Amino acid sequence: MAIVSLSIIRYRKRFIPFALFAMAIHHFPLWFNKKISFYKLMGTGKNGTFDKTPDWQQWSLLCVCNAGQEITAKQPVYGSFIRNWYLFFGCEVFTMILEPMEGHGTWDGEKVFGSLPPKSSYTGPLAVLTRATIRINKLKYFWKNVAPVAAKMNTASGFLFSAGIGELPWIKQATFSVWQSREDMMAFAYGMKEHKEVIQKTRKERWYSEDMFTRFRLSGHWGTLKGVDPLEAIDK
Repeated sequence: MAIVSLSIIRYRKRFIPFALFAMAIHHFPLWFNKKISFYKLMGTGKNGTFDKTPDWQQWSLLCVCNAGQEITAKQPVYGSFIRNWYLFFGCEVFTMILEPMEGHGTWDGEKVFGSLPPKSSYTGPLAVLTRATIRINKLKYFWKNVAPVAAKMNTASGFLFSAGIGELPWIKQATFSVWQSREDMMAFAYGMKEHKEVIQKTRKERWYSEDMFTRFRLSGHWGTLKGVDPLEAIDK
């Protein structure tokens, strides 16, 4: 079973050019990192979900490694070069360690989190990653229907945190969210009429050329964003 590290990195405004530069040069230490089987350097949208306007101060790094790998704040899976880069530029880094439990779909044609069952018996706090590559001729339908619904997520019962992450603005998009329970997540996903209708449209009208849906158990987290631990409620 794979272990996933997802870090949300926030730069100071004056260091935005270095954030853009990092998206290029950080590929090198990640390419040669033998602990990592898959990674993605990504931007983020504003307002905690995918957005047509990127948040130039906030970025994300997802890494997949083998189970049993020790990952801590002082020993992140992405290595010392990237860790020291974040320290040098005074970045805020919020990291979550995730265990894939269930899901379907592929990312760049691969089952990057391993072969997962469609369902599991886990009932505690969970994280959800919903990712898609949107067909060019379906972009206007996607943004017209999906974005307004996603914007309502942060008012849902049991919602704790979300980030819109993506490799390519407008086209390759993902929403990562954390919930107090499966019941809360399911109530938002299928209890909200507008959200349920959008799910049906995506399948019927084939908006995506590739998609992935994965649920995770949150096994650890540390750091802050805008001076706050977004998952402080889980620790209480």
